[in-house]
Amino acid sequence: MTRKTVRIAMNGVTGRMGHRQHLVRSILALREQGGLDLGDGTELWPEPVLVGRRAHALKALADAHGLEHWSTDLDVVLADDTVDVYFDAQVTSAREEAVKKAIAAGKHLYTEKPSATTLEGSLELARLADAAGIKHGVVQDKIFLPGLLKLKRLLEGGFFGRVLSVRGEFGYWVFEGDWQEAQRPSWNYRAEDGGGIVVDMFPHWEYVLHELFGRVKSVQALTATHVPQRWDEQRKPYAATADDAAYGIFELEGGAIAQINSSWAVRVNRDELVEFQVDGTEGSAVAGLRNCRAQHRSATPKPVWDPDVPATDRFREQWQEVPDNGTFDNGFKVQWELFLRHVVLDEPYHWDLLAGARGVQLAELGLKSSAEGRRYDVPELTL
Repeated sequence: MTRKTVRIAMNGVTGRMGHRQHLVRSILALREQGGLDLGDGTELWPEPVLVGRRAHALKALADAHGLEHWSTDLDVVLADDTVDVYFDAQVTSAREEAVKKAIAAGKHLYTEKPSATTLEGSLELARLADAAGIKHGVVQDKIFLPGLLKLKRLLEGGFFGRVLSVRGEFGYWVFEGDWQEAQRPSWNYRAEDGGGIVVDMFPHWEYVLHELFGRVKSVQALTATHVPQRWDEQRKPYAATADDAAYGIFELEGGAIAQINSSWAVRVNRDELVEFQVDGTEGSAVAGLRNCRAQHRSATPKPVWDPDVPATDRFREQWQEVPDNGTFDNGFKVQWELFLRHVVLDEPYHWDLLAGARGVQLAELGLKSSAEGRRYDVPELTL
C-alpha cells in the first residue's frame, strides 16, 4: 500500500464543533483506522496543521493528540506549499476573510456552514473558488447521518407514494448561563457577532429539504428572542440580540409543504433533539439523527376523535423501526472522506460553495420574511 499525505490547515478546531466532530471524530479517526483507502493501492493520510488565535490552546490540543504542527499565523500556514487543504470552523463573522485568503493561496477549501454572513458574500466565495480552479466544499453533515439515510432509503424505494408534508422539530433548552453553564457559546445569541438560530439552522434545513424532497421554492418565517438576557463565559450578563427560535414554513418543488420549528428555548419531549415526520399518500415515517420509524398505509390504524373518553391507543407502538441494514459511520467523517476523494481522485462532489450559498440565501430570506411579515419566493441560484 502506497501512502499519500494530504496536509490540512484546520482553523477553529479549539472550538466545540471543530474539535469534537472535525478533528477528533473525522481526521484523527481516519488516522486511527490507518488512513483512507482509495481503492487503487493508495492510502490517503491526513496530516492536520492546527490554526487559531490562542497559542496555549493550540499547543494543549496538539499535545493531547500527539500532533506536531500548529500555528497562530494563518498567512504563514497558507504560504506553505506543502499545505493542500484549508478547513474553516471559526465563528461565522471571521470566516469570509480567511476563506478568501485560502482561495488566493490556491488551497482546496472545505468549510463549515454558513460559508459567509451574507448571500452576496457566499456567492463571491463560490465565484472566486471556481475562478481559482480549486476544489471546494461546505459541511452538510445531517444528510450523512443514520436516521436521514434510512429516510432516504424509504424515499428512494417509493415507500411514501406522493409526499404531502414534512414536519420538523429541532431544539433543546440552552441554559441562560447564570446558575447553570450554557451549552453553547455566548456569541450565538448576539446578532452583532453573527449569532442567531436562523443563520445557524436554516442552512441545515435547506440542504436536508433540497437533498431529500426538492428545492425550497418559498419561505415564510417568524423569529423570536424568547430569552432576552443571558450570561457569558465569565458569568457576566448580556443582552441577547439574536433570535433563539424560528418557526418556518417552506414550500417545496413538487408540492410538498415543510414546517420546521427551531428553538434553543424548548424542553425536549421527543426521542431525539431533531425529528422529521414525513407524511405521504402511501405511508409515513419519523426520522431523527440515528433512528427512523415507519407506518405503511396498510398498517395505519383508524383513530376516532372523542375527547370525552380516555385515549387507549398506544400510538408510538403502532410504528415499525426501520432496520439499519448496514454500518453507519460518523456523518462528518463520511463527508470528509468524500471531499478528500474529490480532491485527490476528482470524484464527483456537489456539496460545494454554491450549495452552501443556498443555505445562506434561505437564512437571509427567512429573517427578511419575519421582519416584514410576508412570504418570500426563493430564486434558484447560479454563478
